[in-house]
Amino acid sequence: MTRLDLFDYKLPEDLIAQYPTSIRDESRLLVLDRATGLLQDKHFFDLPDYLQAGDVLVLNDSRVIHTRLLGTKQDTGANIELFLLKQVGDDKDIWEALARPARRLKMGDRVTFSGDDKTITAHVLSKNESGSVIVSLEHVGDLYDVLQHVGHVPLPPYIDRSDEQTDETRYQTVFANDPGSVAAPTAGLHFTTELLEQLDKKGVEVARVTLHVGLGTFRPVQTEHIEDHLMHEEIYYISDESAAIINAAKNDARRIICIGTTSVRTLESSADYAATNQMTSSVLPGWGSTNIFIYPGGKEFKVADALVTNFHLPKSTLLMLVSAFYDREKILQAYNHAIANKYRFFSYGDAMLII
Repeated sequence: MTRLDLFDYKLPEDLIAQYPTSIRDESRLLVLDRATGLLQDKHFFDLPDYLQAGDVLVLNDSRVIHTRLLGTKQDTGANIELFLLKQVGDDKDIWEALARPARRLKMGDRVTFSGDDKTITAHVLSKNESGSVIVSLEHVGDLYDVLQHVGHVPLPPYIDRSDEQTDETRYQTVFANDPGSVAAPTAGLHFTTELLEQLDKKGVEVARVTLHVGLGTFRPVQTEHIEDHLMHEEIYYISDESAAIINAAKNDARRIICIGTTSVRTLESSADYAATNQMTSSVLPGWGSTNIFIYPGGKEFKVADALVTNFHLPKSTLLMLVSAFYDREKILQAYNHAIANKYRFFSYGDAMLII
């Protein structure tokens, strides 16, 4: 059994990025070479120097939706905040949500949220022992469109400010397409359209996958031993085209560079399913759901050859995944290097390339 405290580290609060860099690819990039252990301090616009023709970048194109809602209870006028976590079942209008203050809500309550002449009413169906609520969202028109007008950008709790106009674009990747995430796939935030064009000219291929990110991504593990932790479930999709690109690259022994832990989880989940069912493909096209938990000693990577990722919270499953990709002690040494050199951490922070 592996103790949780082995994945802890001390981070000065002033290194938690509250805003993104003025230009996306001017964020810093810590390059970690697994073969030599060498660390290099670079910038994200230097990424093409480490890629070559035939490499495949795997991008998560999930789009963040406005899932933070500020409104009032219909019977008392009390201020209520809901943070939508995930759709429940097949009904697009039934969601699990965090409520603040949760004690003010009971089954049957109705909360109204308004903005830009659009309205959503949340009808509380039940309360969970975990403190979350199940709500039915009543609205006119497409839910995601209404949320765009009524809701706020769901910045993570360690960004200690209200959302601003700049977050509309900066807490979204330039290649975001399919709406469904309640948190950004943050490794992709560093890419510009120009950088992607530069990589294309160099002969680097791109495969897009979709994994809708849940808030559970940011929750620290609470169990004493990490093996006892239960992962949240997320929905993913791999198109026929992307599966073909990835499978061809694996057959040719070309590198797969995953942009973000969500891309890793998507590919490795699909690969595990393919292997379990004795299929010859590395990954399979189509929709799937995953609660895969990747930690040191837990599994071997079947698809990912390199990883671009941000710096993650202490004791988080994301830090465990990154540690599994290389080595826990050496990853923490890299984190200490980043802290000593004033890298910026978490969603709006800097990035690391592990090759």
